[in-house]
Parts: sequence; structure tokens; C-alpha cells
Amino acid sequence: MREALFGWPPPVLDPAGPYASSVTILAWVLFAIGVVVTGIVVLALLVAIKGKPSFKAKLGGEKAVWIAGVAFPAVVLTILLVWGLSLTSKLNSPIAGNELRVRVTGELFWFRVDYLDPQGRILFSDANEIHIPVGRPVVFELKSADVIHSFWVPNLSGKKDMLPGRTNLLKVEAREAGQYGGVCAEFCGRAHALMGLVVVAEQPDRWQQWMASRQAPRPVAASRAQQLFMDSGCAACHNVRGTAANGLAGPDLTNVGSRRTLGAGILPNNRGTMIGWIGDSQSIKPGNRMPNYDMLPAEDTAAIATWLETLK
Repeated sequence: MREALFGWPPPVLDPAGPYASSVTILAWVLFAIGVVVTGIVVLALLVAIKGKPSFKAKLGGEKAVWIAGVAFPAVVLTILLVWGLSLTSKLNSPIAGNELRVRVTGELFWFRVDYLDPQGRILFSDANEIHIPVGRPVVFELKSADVIHSFWVPNLSGKKDMLPGRTNLLKVEAREAGQYGGVCAEFCGRAHALMGLVVVAEQPDRWQQWMASRQAPRPVAASRAQQLFMDSGCAACHNVRGTAANGLAGPDLTNVGSRRTLGAGILPNNRGTMIGWIGDSQSIKPGNRMPNYDMLPAEDTAAIATWLETLK
């Protein structure tokens, strides 16, 4: 996990964009107030246990209860509420409509990623890895196909639920290029702890080149490995543009060779992990919907993995 997500767990107090900065400031202030309040409570306990009788009497008096037990919490919590709402108001700033839009759908064991045009039509699909340009607000349309998830990339923004039948919007922005790990932040089932993703922020010109390459025609030359992929039933669940594989149940594999991770962020993407995933994915991510293909001869599994590695 550490290798796949470029630092696991994702750092929650290291903002890399304006929408995460306000959350981080609020978190630090809450930590500081927590330390102060804990110190006051510890001091009061020491006075109650070992203090002079006169101090104990004052501590247990009605005036102390009203001040420390009612007035102080009410004032502090009210100030925190008002300040916190104003500080994080940017998280719910109106959507202008001209932002880049990416639809992220939480499946039970992975994240479906659809890049949209200004009219909301799907340009192309991917899985578990999202590419965004540096310095430009991006709106994630968050949905769920099955159970409740919570989308969270701590470096870039706060977290928001992904609910079946509803679309929630989340603004993110990266100040600098980099790779930022994300997770599902709400228990979503047996594989919840294995629900990860990566957001890759790139300079605008490089991101434009990446978008153009993803939308270009993708003829895939016929090969024995491709035929093995088809004959083994993989095409029933996976789509590979440029081939006859057009399944929608599993992640789109058109560019699987260029992804940084496998299995929704839990494995680094290389030939060895690909072979292991094809042959025994249930041991790696128990309960996921991909069956083990341990009935395939080792050379066939390796051939399929090698072919998938070329899909970039």
C-alpha cells in the first residue's frame, strides 16, 4: 500500500491546494484548543486531588461550574462554529460551470473515472487514477453505483460522500504537480481498507497532451495474448478500446499499462503484480468480483499480463 499510494496513509495535514488549506488550518486550531482544554482539565483534577481545601471549595462552587462548565464551552464552541464555517465556506463556493469536470463513481471494489466534455458527455473512461491540470479548479461529480463511499484526497480538498442515486460535487485544485493519494473514508464493505486511488496533477501543457493522447484512436494489433484475453472471458467485464472487448462491469483497461497502481491503489503496477492479480486476486483483495484465473497455464497468464502492460 505504501508503495502504491506514494505514502500511506495519505498525509492529512499537508495541503497542496487552496481547498485543502482551510481544512488543515481548522484542524490545527482544533488540535491546539484540544491541548489547552486537556491541560485545564488535568490542572483541575490535580487541584481536586491535592489542592488546598480553599481551592477545592472554589473549584466545586456554583460560580466555577457556571463559568467553566457552561459559559466557557458555549463561548468557545460558538466562536469555533462561526469561524470554522467562514473559513471553510470556499469548499461550498458556487460552481461556475466552466471548470473541468470529472465524474468519479464508487463501485464496490474500485473507482470508475469518466472525463467529461463541457456538455457533460463522457470523453473517455479510466479507473482508480485521475489526472488534473495544476492551478485550475476541477469539479468532481461524485456518485456511487452500489454502497455509500466517501471520497477523500486529503492534500487537495475535504471529503464528501458518494451516494447511490445522488450526485455530489467536490472542488479540488492542486498548486503544484505531484501524485496525491486518496481513499474511501467511510466503511463500504469487506474491502473498504483496500479502496484507494491516485490523483496526478500535471502542468497544463503536459495535461493537455495527456488528454489528447487518451482521446486519440487506439488500434490494437491482434496477438495471441489478446486472443487469450478474449477467450478467457476477460472481455465480458473489461473494455479495451480498439478491440472487441467492451465489458462495463470492471475497470476500463484501455490504458491499464500506464496506471501507477492495480487493484484500486493497493499494488504498484508492474508485470509481477499483474500476474499475481490475474491468478489470485481473491487473496490480494478478498471478496472482489474478479474470479481467480488460477486455471490458466502460467505462460498464458504471463502472456496476458505482458499484453496488458503494453496498453498505454
